[in-house]
This record gives sequence, structure tokens and C-alpha cells, in this order.
Amino acid sequence: MTAFLRIEDLVVEGRPPSGIWVETVHRCSVEVHPGEVVALIGESGAGKTTVALAALGYARPGTRFRNGRVFLEGRDVLAMSIAEKRDLRGRDVAYVAQSAQASLNPSIPVGEQIAESLHLHQVAEGADATRRTIELLDLLDIPHPEMIARRYPHQTSGGQQQRIMMAMALACRPRLLVLDEPTTALDVTTQIEVLKAIKSVNRNLGTASIYVSHDLSVVAQVADRILVMNQGHVVEEGETSRILDDAREDYTRTLLGAVKPPPSPEKTVVNPTVISGSEPVISVKHTSASYARQTLFGTIEREQYVLHDIALDVWPREVLAVVGESGSGKSTLARVMAGLHPPLPGAEITLDDDLLAGRARRRTRDQLRRIQIIFQSPDQSLNPERRVDDAIGRPLELYFGMSGSEKYDRIADLLELVGLDPDYAGRFPAELSGGERQRVSIARAFAAEPDIILCDEVLSALDTVVAARVLELMKDLRESHQVAYVFISHDLSTVASIADRVAVMYAGRIVDAGYTSDVFAPPHHPYTQLLINSVPALRQGWLEEVITSREAEAGMRSNVMLHDRPCPFRMRCPLVIAGTCDREPAPAREMGRGHVVMCQHDEATLLAAQGGT
Repeated sequence: MTAFLRIEDLVVEGRPPSGIWVETVHRCSVEVHPGEVVALIGESGAGKTTVALAALGYARPGTRFRNGRVFLEGRDVLAMSIAEKRDLRGRDVAYVAQSAQASLNPSIPVGEQIAESLHLHQVAEGADATRRTIELLDLLDIPHPEMIARRYPHQTSGGQQQRIMMAMALACRPRLLVLDEPTTALDVTTQIEVLKAIKSVNRNLGTASIYVSHDLSVVAQVADRILVMNQGHVVEEGETSRILDDAREDYTRTLLGAVKPPPSPEKTVVNPTVISGSEPVISVKHTSASYARQTLFGTIEREQYVLHDIALDVWPREVLAVVGESGSGKSTLARVMAGLHPPLPGAEITLDDDLLAGRARRRTRDQLRRIQIIFQSPDQSLNPERRVDDAIGRPLELYFGMSGSEKYDRIADLLELVGLDPDYAGRFPAELSGGERQRVSIARAFAAEPDIILCDEVLSALDTVVAARVLELMKDLRESHQVAYVFISHDLSTVASIADRVAVMYAGRIVDAGYTSDVFAPPHHPYTQLLINSVPALRQGWLEEVITSREAEAGMRSNVMLHDRPCPFRMRCPLVIAGTCDREPAPAREMGRGHVVMCQHDEATLLAAQGGT
């Protein structure tokens, strides 16, 4: 079969701050056939995305094609005019970026952004474009697609944003998809839906795909062949089964060894940090929240709840993990705690014994200092026009009045604290890797000397090796600075290794909470079981098995209204009780040691259904 994409001896150069062009990709060759998925794997900086973007004839700023050729069905992409490339992109070749937040226009509703691609390439207009947009959102299992289509990007979760990007890419039914870490920021169950959609597109439409990733567990589910890249070189290439079972290069074996095992009670924190006799550093009670939108006539309507009657405590020096699917309310909870999103009336959020105002601007400067937040994407939270010393220096000025040499000495100390050379103070975010930018964000948070840090998916955009280093850094800083973390994540394996306690959220509610070892072992909420079962295994065929199991036992993702009084998980639950779960709110079941599950079933029933002993 003739290759749809053929890259021959590609050489790419980059120009660092020194101004001297250096090779970043060295004589790379790739072929992708119709219906085939070829994965490019490796650490950050390996050259994966640079090679993948060559399929669009695109070289990022500061890079250039030095040698080689790129053919799409015999057409030389690098020789095309700008107009020819513009017509190619979106219609024949589509790109899904790693950071949907950075790619979506914040001032346009997401539905209009999807329809724009249809208009641009004259695929559909008017009502047809609107209908196609809703179909695409529904295809990618976004709940309430009509409502989501009216929202702006900031009103959607990270996982929803990534699927919106997928919908935009699929709108014109392209022949080649370039997927740049498309599931890195997704929760485990949403990831399954996106992977399923990718496999379906390749199988049913004959679409060819380049899949850039650092996650071999994910690659094992979708890729036909794997190219392993390290420092711009292809160091190993082969069929997926051969790479997984018989890797020949040490570097490939290192990547395989970095894959985290699925969570289990044996892999959890051994000695949870809960300070006997102490008071919570922050307490959340009776807390609900919603998003509002403006109607066509300028009036404000309140949409469905995004948080519903949340109650939790965070103790000094502990790590409380908050897990759940995209859209479950995890990030909104962090924003409410930080004062970045107002709760509904009746909420009580206390810092020590002080009742906090709902909005950050009404809190005292010391209250702001004591609660810091690290966002998922440092690309969005670091000003690209400001140097590193500006980012870290701002809290030093605001909270401690530092200036001059005192401030710059402290900036140097903070950079060293997070494992960066003090020379990084003069760099701009674009001159840093993803891991380095996240370390700067961590340094900025610690500059305020907080009591609690809200960590919102801080590792999700990092490759496996870099994420492991940043995680170890955060563990060390927690011990040395006696700080508490609220660790929001969809990575259950990481949560198992760092969290003292876990709160599992679904549809804006906490449905399962307790010590990590208790929550990850039966009996637990049926939703917790679904999350655990959805963590990818490092073997081919796992995706098909779990999809079949979920469709047979729990059904696929359903549209859930967060203000439902009965159990919102009932439409997906394999243990649903007809006439009860759809009528009565789930009671709080005490499972021992403070482990609470919101479910109609008692401990014995859950234990028997989940195979516990």
C-alpha cells in the first residue's frame, strides 16, 4: 500500500538565545499509510512534535527545515505556497494540540469555533453547520452538547476543551490527523472515549494518524507502529507489539520502566499525615457553585450547578487529592477555595477560624498569601512578556515588601529550591521547557510562604520522566516547608503515591472520601471502581476489553444534571436499584476509619460486588 504521508531524511534546525543554528532533528524518516496510526514517543525535547508538524509544512518560530522532503499523496508539502498550505490544513490534514486552552479563542463560544472550520472549508453553512457541531460534540461524549456549544472556553473543563479541539479537527473529515499529546490532560474515562474515537476514525474512514505521546500505556492501545525518539534521533522503530515485548534499546526500556502501575492499596502512602489534635487549615462546608450566562436579551440566567453541597477539611501538612472525571467540578472547587469563582449563598469556607469572603478581592492580603494555587498549564499562568524574575518577584513585593538585592537574592534561593539555576531569572517562559515552566510556577507559589497550595493538574502536561521529577520535588518541598496540598488530578497512580486522603468527585459532589489506601480498596463507590478500572494497562487489547466491559456493565457516559437529588451516577452504575437510586438521595455510608461512601448499598454488598475480601 502506498504511504499517504512520507517524510524523508528530515533535518530541522533551531536557534537558541545564543543565535547559532543547531540541529534539533537529525535525518528523520517516517511513513504513515491510510488507516494506520504511527506513534512518536520520547521525553520533552526529543523532537516528536517538530517532526509531526512537518506533515503540515509548519516549522515553529525559531526553527527551520534544513533538509529533507515531506510528501502527502505525492505532493511535496515543503514546496507548497502559503495559499496551498492554508488550503491543505484543516481539510486534508488536521492538528490537535496538547494545550487546548492555548489553542481556543477565549472570546468566541466553542460551538462557533467548531462551525468556523466548516464555514472556512465550505463543508457546511448555517443550520447544517450547527447540527454538525452538535453531532461532533456528542460523538466525543461531551454532556449537554447544546449547552456546551454556547459556552466560552473558560467555562469548560480541561478535558472538555481537549475534546472540543478534537471536534474541530474532525469537522472536515481530514485524511491525516496529527495528534500532539491529545489525551495527556484528560481523565482516565474521558481518555478512553477519545482513544475510542481515534480508533473509530482510523478504522471507518481510513484516516492516517501521527500520534505524539510520552505515555506508552496509551500508545499501546492505538498505535500500529512506534518510533522512539531521543534528542532528535529515531533510536528505535517497530511494530507496537515488538516494542512492548522486546525493546532493543536501553532508552526504550527506560521509557517502559517509567510507566506507572495501576493504583492499588499496596502502592498508596504508608503513613498518612493527619495531625492528631490539630484543627483543619482550611474547611469547606455547604458549598455549591454555578456558572451564569447572558441571554440574547442581556439578562443573566443561572445554569446548572457545578458544585453541590461540598464539605471537606484539609489538615496541616497533609495531601488531600481530589479526583474525578473532566467536568466533575475538581478545578471549580479549587477556584472557589482560592476566591477565583464565587460560591452560592450559604457557603462556609474558613481558614483556621476565619470565615473567608467568596471573592478574592474581598479577602485580606494575608489570607491571599496563605492560599496559593498552581495551575494546570504554565503556558497560561506565566506572562509570556515577563521574565522569570518578574513572575517570582511579584509575590515577594506584594506580601513581604521586598525590593532590590533582598528580592533578587530570594528569587535566586527559590529557583535553587525548585532545582533551577539562578540564571533562569533572566529568561522568558518561551525559553523554558514545560517542566521548567512548571517549576517556575511552583517557585512562585512558595514565594508567598503559604499554608496550603491548590495544585490543579500540575503534572498532566508533563512527560512521564519530567513529571516524576516534579512530583519528587513537590514531596520534598512539602516536608521542608510544612505545607498542605490539595492535589487535583485525574492520574490515580500518581495520587496513590502522594496523597494521604482522597476525595472522589462526580457531577459536582463528593461520592467517596477517606484514606487513600481505603478508597482504592473495596468496598468503595461504584464510580471509584470505574475510575480504577479505566487506568490503561501496558498491553495491547486493553482498550477493547474495557470498552466492552463498560458497555455491558455500566453503560457509556451519560448526560447528568448536577442538581439531581437522587444519585447522579445511577445511569452508569452496574449496581443501580430501580425505584430507589432514581428517587432517593444516596445516604452517607461509613466504611471505617472515616471512609465515607455515598451509596444506597451497604458495605457487605459493595464488597461482594467488587471482589473484596
